[in-house]
Amino acid sequence: MSSALLRVEGLTAGYGAAPVLHDVNLTVQPGEIVAVLGANGAGKTTLLRTLSGLVRSSRGQVVFDGADLKSTKVERMVRRGIAHVPEGRGVVTELTVDENLRLGGLWRRDQADAKRALDEVYELFPALAQRRASAGHQLSGGERQMLALGRALVGRPRLLLLDEPSLGLAPKITAQIMALLRDLQKNTGLAVLLVEQNVRSALSIADEGVVLALGRVVTRNKASALRDDADLRHAYLGF
Repeated sequence: MSSALLRVEGLTAGYGAAPVLHDVNLTVQPGEIVAVLGANGAGKTTLLRTLSGLVRSSRGQVVFDGADLKSTKVERMVRRGIAHVPEGRGVVTELTVDENLRLGGLWRRDQADAKRALDEVYELFPALAQRRASAGHQLSGGERQMLALGRALVGRPRLLLLDEPSLGLAPKITAQIMALLRDLQKNTGLAVLLVEQNVRSALSIADEGVVLALGRVVTRNKASALRDDADLRHAYLGF
């Protein structure tokens, strides 16, 4: 659709001469949460890495807010309003919580608003506010996930590419992070492309879902329809 914030058409990408993604098409509308689902090896992480410029595509088009992102450098992607929180959280463990968060706003010209964004992140994550002087390696897994997400939010992104936020976390923490994503969507209009192995959690907050298998889109539908499609769930989603 022409109104899409993110439009991906015919995307083929991989590592070296081996494609992982094959002719992928998807869209994300402003303020929409789209869950990318599928088994291990389906190409979910490669999709996010390609969209954020870490992996170069061999064919296809990625358009964000009307601009073709082909050959756009990673730092330019951030300035355009795309934030990528990779699997494994990506916290700089030698830096404090506060220093990690400030990294998310170093590039911003409006430093006054960057400070406001930092304060807002501490309001969103009171646990981080209590540990702002603690080093990254001193944090729990849940706190590190909050920190990685908070650092992305300091940049005030319009689109968040979020890879496996529940990985290794207790169900209670997972539920808190999913609820936060839904609140951010409602309160700020943030769009999210969410890769998540916890299919039930992802579909509980997503507006739509895209199912990948062997690097190809098997189906895209409303999240509620995917939850209700027993044959598809059993075949591709494992529940």
